[in-house]
Amino acid sequence: MTFHALLFYTFAAVLLFSGLRVITAKNPVHAALFLVLAFVTAAGLWILLYAEFLALTLILVYVGAVMVLFLFVVMMLDINFDKLREGFWQHLPVAATVAVLMVAQMGLLLWAKMGFSGVVSPGGPPPGVSNTRELGRVLYTDYLLPFELAAVVLLIAMIAAIALTHRGKRAVKAQDVAAQVRVRSEDRLKIVKMDAEKPDAANEEAAPKA
Repeated sequence: MTFHALLFYTFAAVLLFSGLRVITAKNPVHAALFLVLAFVTAAGLWILLYAEFLALTLILVYVGAVMVLFLFVVMMLDINFDKLREGFWQHLPVAATVAVLMVAQMGLLLWAKMGFSGVVSPGGPPPGVSNTRELGRVLYTDYLLPFELAAVVLLIAMIAAIALTHRGKRAVKAQDVAAQVRVRSEDRLKIVKMDAEKPDAANEEAAPKA
């Protein structure tokens, strides 16, 4: 068994374990941490398969954005700051284990990709060939129609989410641009003319005495 095959089976085992823990962990914070480990492990497998662009996209989009949002939502639901402070150190062992596994995987990937293992990586692309460019060429030529359909589906999902969020809030005041354009100055401003009032004689005599 070659070094790259050993890495593949090791990462696959970690990915299966972390995916299993995502659905079996009773603590939602632990489930989210194991999901981060699953994403990083899947990115490591893609790097072994020379799909660096997909691996970086997975880490940047899912680990860097989506999972951070998940963790914020999990930690902020039913806020009880005293309970959060008490249970902070309970998550440390799981978080430390996930961090150590991710660092070990990165080190093994560097060891394999930089050639330190002494084994030439099989199945690599020829020099001067960019897999990112080839992926873009295939995506926007052979699979252009499915790509556009997926974009339309995502747009519909985004619009539906916004519509569901704002449904039922009739009491909320909304800005009506058309009504603002049709408004007239007479409807907003009223000028009232009043005659000047003369002070009473008694008030004029009492003012110097005060």
